[in-house]
This record gives sequence, structure tokens and C-alpha cells, in this order.
Amino acid sequence: MTLTSVLAAIASGLLVGALLGVFGGGGSVLATPLLLYAVGVRDPHVAIGTSTAAVAVNAAINLAGHARGGRVKWPCASVFAAAGLIGSFAGSSLAKMVDGQRLLLFFAFAMAAIALSMLRRPKSEGDPAVHITWPLMARLAPLGLLTGVAAGFFGIGGGFLIVPGLMAATGMTLANAAASSLVSVMVFGAATSFNYALTGQVDWPVAGLFILGGLAGGAIGVRGAALLAGRAVLARRLFAGLVLAVAAYVAWRAANG
Repeated sequence: MTLTSVLAAIASGLLVGALLGVFGGGGSVLATPLLLYAVGVRDPHVAIGTSTAAVAVNAAINLAGHARGGRVKWPCASVFAAAGLIGSFAGSSLAKMVDGQRLLLFFAFAMAAIALSMLRRPKSEGDPAVHITWPLMARLAPLGLLTGVAAGFFGIGGGFLIVPGLMAATGMTLANAAASSLVSVMVFGAATSFNYALTGQVDWPVAGLFILGGLAGGAIGVRGAALLAGRAVLARRLFAGLVLAVAAYVAWRAANG
């Protein structure tokens, strides 16, 4: 690694960490493009394997803070994550068999879907006292499995799918769903990166630098979220526009080899 690539990896991690702190679900979607086009990782599969490793660690760190605040609904989150664990292995195994440039095209479409989902105004209504039941488990498990497949295949944290999935299946509040989703983001990211690591497709030094930058970025993002509280909708729409632009660039690069 050159000094330029080292600095680029740290700066990329800082940016993604800040976006995660401000926007939560969807904030990690720029990790793979940054690794490819800023840091200089050449293999799309290595970029995905490396980014999911970093996202898993960042999710674990953020999860600890939410757990201390009592916002994580552990039984519901655990059922969703356990079902999705199988799906993330299956999805990432399928992705490893897909040509790298074609996989980037699929990834670009996933980025566009994430951006469009961020344009919707989230609802905060829900039951803050929701408890796990057998009917809830019957709804959580299939949703978790399908979300895990998508997260593993596209190499994304999946927060933009996990949060509405938890809310739809259990009726919990947005705050509880956002906090509880980090359990699945951590599990799906760890499973996907482990699967890629089995075939040597994780660049651990780059992942470490990315995580280092993400620690600082997360702290900045939390403060930024407080400052942007009054203009959260505008900021979210601007970020969605940025993600759409990057998705178009990734698709163009993939289409042109």
C-alpha cells in the first residue's frame, strides 16, 4: 500500500462512518464504491468482502451505544438476525459466482433502490413495548431470511431493508427498529465478509484502516445528526441524490469494464 492509498482508506472510512452516524440505514452504501475508485481496490469481490467486514465492526460499535440506552429489542432482533444469517451465506456464495463487473451492475441497482427508499419520510409511530410472540417469530423469520440473502448478495449492511422489515413484522417504533437493526447489520456483514475471507477476498489491512477512519467519522456523524435535526429531511434527500449519482457512475464503469 502507498501512502496515498492508506490516507484514502482512512478518509473513506471517516466519510462512511460520518454518514452512518447522520443517516443510519443506507449510510454504508458508499463503502464499496470508495474502496474501488478512491482506495484503488481492483477486484469488486475483494471490495465487497472488505467493506462488509468494516461495516460489521462499525455496526457492533454503534450497537453497544444503543444497547446501553435500552433501545434494542433483543428477542425480535435476534430472530431476524438468526434467520438472515443463513440467507447472507447463501447470498454471498451466489455473488462470488457472478462476474465482478456484472455484480457491480446489480450493486448499482441496489444503491438506486436505497436512495429512493431514503426519499420517503419515515414514520415514528409504533409500539415501544412490543414483545416477542410465536406469531411475531413466524413473520420475522421469513423476512430476516430474504433480507439476509439480499444483504449477502449485494454486499450491503441492509439497514434500509431491516428497519422497515422489523417495523412491519412487529409494529415496533422507528427508534427501536433502527437500534435493533444493527444486530442484523453486524451479523450479515460478519457472515458475508467471513464467506469472502474463506476464498481470500478480504483485504484486512485496508479493512483495518477503514474501521479506524470510521471510528472518528461516527463521532462526527452523531454531532452532525444533532446539528441537522431541523433540516433532516433536506439532508436526507441531498444524500439520496448523491447515492443516485454514485449508482449511475458505478453502473457506467461496470458497463464499460
